[in-house]
Amino acid sequence: MQTNVVVLDNGGGLIKAGLGGERDPSTIIPNCLYRPLSSKKWLHPSPTSSDDPTDLTSAAVRRPIDRGYLINPDLQRDIWAHLFSSLLHITPAQSSLLLTEPLFAIPSIQRATDELVFEDFNFSALYVADSPSLVHLYEASRRPTGIVSKAQCSVVVDCGFSFTHAAPVFQNFTINYAAKRIDLGGKALTNFLKELVSYRSVNVMDETFLMDDVKEKLCFVSLDVPRDLRIAKKYGKDNLFRCTYVLPDGVEHTKGFVKDPAEAQRYLTLTDGDFPAQVGTNKDLDQLQVTEKREDRKRVDLTKNEFELSNERFLVPEMIFHPADLGMNQAGLAECIVRAVNSCHPHLHPVLYESIILTGGSTLFPRFAERIERELRPLVPDCYRVNITSQEDPILGVWRGGSLLASSPDFEAMCVTKAEYEELGSARCRRRFFH
Repeated sequence: MQTNVVVLDNGGGLIKAGLGGERDPSTIIPNCLYRPLSSKKWLHPSPTSSDDPTDLTSAAVRRPIDRGYLINPDLQRDIWAHLFSSLLHITPAQSSLLLTEPLFAIPSIQRATDELVFEDFNFSALYVADSPSLVHLYEASRRPTGIVSKAQCSVVVDCGFSFTHAAPVFQNFTINYAAKRIDLGGKALTNFLKELVSYRSVNVMDETFLMDDVKEKLCFVSLDVPRDLRIAKKYGKDNLFRCTYVLPDGVEHTKGFVKDPAEAQRYLTLTDGDFPAQVGTNKDLDQLQVTEKREDRKRVDLTKNEFELSNERFLVPEMIFHPADLGMNQAGLAECIVRAVNSCHPHLHPVLYESIILTGGSTLFPRFAERIERELRPLVPDCYRVNITSQEDPILGVWRGGSLLASSPDFEAMCVTKAEYEELGSARCRRRFFH
């Protein structure tokens, strides 16, 4: 009888780890090592919940996962060793492991993962799951009378750190041939925001952690891009999107913050078809404001440690809906979902459109679900209902599904044991996870 099951949602951005059967993971840490300017060696990041005073300004970052896939097993081993011994306090040899792996991982990456689990850490058993099936399992168990549970199928839209997937799930199995992917995730959005801010105000190309914070606190999804672009051109109080972010100064505060949170929330007052008054203001007045603003800007740049944002706030998340704007030859999210559904049997279409589940950190932008519904409606036949569910905590949804699966009575029988791995090898063992 196994003592405990470690559930590890090994994301490209964050690792969520804990014991099976719990509601929440014991710890969440960034999946990277970093080196602050003040340090000569690479450090392990502290759990995201703790108030770590370390100054991460211009910190260098090394990640074991690139574009969603494991590219540096040695670095991942280092991060896991710290996680298991210092944070979870478990003995791998006496534990089973439930590990998440992205869809379409190639055999060489799967082999490297299995070697890490069985040869480096000596776990007694392993089960590999993909994110969509765990999210589906969790949502079905949370609402036993809901359509996801009754029909046993859903479309899981996972907008993570490395990429975005729309994957249909049927009876707890991801339909691999129907899963569609956009090579855009939280990392690409942060990088795009870095470029915009560096071009317009202050060079932040090295500030990964800082710009992640700016993105999470200030970006939102626009429901009417042309209207919002017009508003963003305005000056003074008419520009509902302008807000200021203060950079850390390394003395009084080591973390950046939003200067005026109330000002940052003003855009929420906009409703559909809304457009602030004074659209046709006097040109001379406009001109006067422009010149004043320019002088203002120079002074701000020289004396204050801060920068302003306006249209960047909605142009960055916009990339998920229109990757072509970034020069990527890929479909937007709504079209991606339609293609995923169309790859399934026609009998499933009405149920799939009615059970779309959003998960992953990039779905946390305000108005994300509303925007997807708007974009989907014209693409979906009128006779079908479109229903989009956002998870209560999109970052933890996958882990909670894994915790649920790990505590089920059949879990042990689903695992591959260390003895089986040593006898049969990686490729033969893997067949068990993907019937």
